[in-house]
Amino acid sequence: MTTASLETSLLVFAVSLLVGGLAIHLGAKLALKSRSYSHAVVTALFGALAWTLVEILFARIGIGGVLSSFVALLVWVWVVRRRYSVGWIRASIIGIGAWLGAVVVLFVLALVGLGDLEALGVPGV
Repeated sequence: MTTASLETSLLVFAVSLLVGGLAIHLGAKLALKSRSYSHAVVTALFGALAWTLVEILFARIGIGGVLSSFVALLVWVWVVRRRYSVGWIRASIIGIGAWLGAVVVLFVLALVGLGDLEALGVPGV
C-alpha cells in the first residue's frame, strides 16, 4: 500500500467515523439529553466493531444476508443501549435518529463533492 493510499484510507476512516459519531449524537439528542460528541464517536467506533465482528462470525459459519445483518443491527442497538444506559426503545430511537442524521450529513457532503463516504458506526449508511 502506498503512502498516499494509506493516507487516503485513514482520512476516509476518520471522516466516516466523525460523521457516524455526529449521527449518533443527533440521534441521542432526539431521544434524551445527549452526552458529549466524543461519547458518540466512541459509541460509533464500538458499534462499527461489533457490527463487523458479527458479520465476520456469521460469514465463517456460512450464514449471511438478511439474518446476519439483522443480528448485527440488534448488537449495534445493544451497544448504543449500553453506552447511553437506556432501554431498547430509546436505543432504537437513537439508532433511527442516527440513521436519519447520517443521511442528512452525507447528503450535504455529497453536495460539496465528498459523496463517496460512509458513516462508520451507523448501520446501512
